[in-house]
Amino acid sequence: VVVCPGGGYKILASSHEGTDIAKKFNELGIHALVLYYRIPDSTRQVDRKIAPLQDAQQAIRLVRKYANKWGVDVGKIGIMGFSAGGHLAATAATHFEKDYTGVDDGINLRPDFQILLYPVISFRPFGHSGSSVNLLGKKPSEELIHLYSNEEQITDYTPKAFMVHAADDKAVPIKNSLLYVEKLTENNVAADLHVYAKGGHGFGLNNKTTKELWFDRLAEWLKTNHIL
Repeated sequence: VVVCPGGGYKILASSHEGTDIAKKFNELGIHALVLYYRIPDSTRQVDRKIAPLQDAQQAIRLVRKYANKWGVDVGKIGIMGFSAGGHLAATAATHFEKDYTGVDDGINLRPDFQILLYPVISFRPFGHSGSSVNLLGKKPSEELIHLYSNEEQITDYTPKAFMVHAADDKAVPIKNSLLYVEKLTENNVAADLHVYAKGGHGFGLNNKTTKELWFDRLAEWLKTNHIL
């Protein structure tokens, strides 16, 4: 699993949405790669809009390339993301037919599954304006808004999804996940969405409003879908 921490495309919350998650996967016998993707920055990148996606695609490429060496099943490589990292993961899961890295070596860049925690899905008004501004700028075109609103990019080849969101999330409204699941379902893509009444945003592994652990549900989902 390639793990993309959140941070609004401004920082990387790489501990509670990165290494802590990787350790939980390791307990299950699952390899995890925490992706320190580039923060969009026009002074450092030729095209800041695609820099994080380039890094996500390159991570998938590396895992597939070295799957045998690392003891990874080449057909069970997923991507996971939290908040803005969830947007990046969903982008990788819906834009895989184009190689944004420019390598074009024929390696399959499609993740086999996606795991999204309180994800930014859309750059429509109900999305997360901070993530949109940091990635696309203050006045993106309608074409860019459409391209990076991932609910509008789903096809019947989009990988299956496991999602978690809190209904009282004020930072990234639950409408992001609800609409994503709706569009996945319309395209006959399997999607599990687990909704907490409370929890807010950015809770990582532990939603303190409940004793239930979403990671346990994820483990069962991975078994049910013959990934684990």
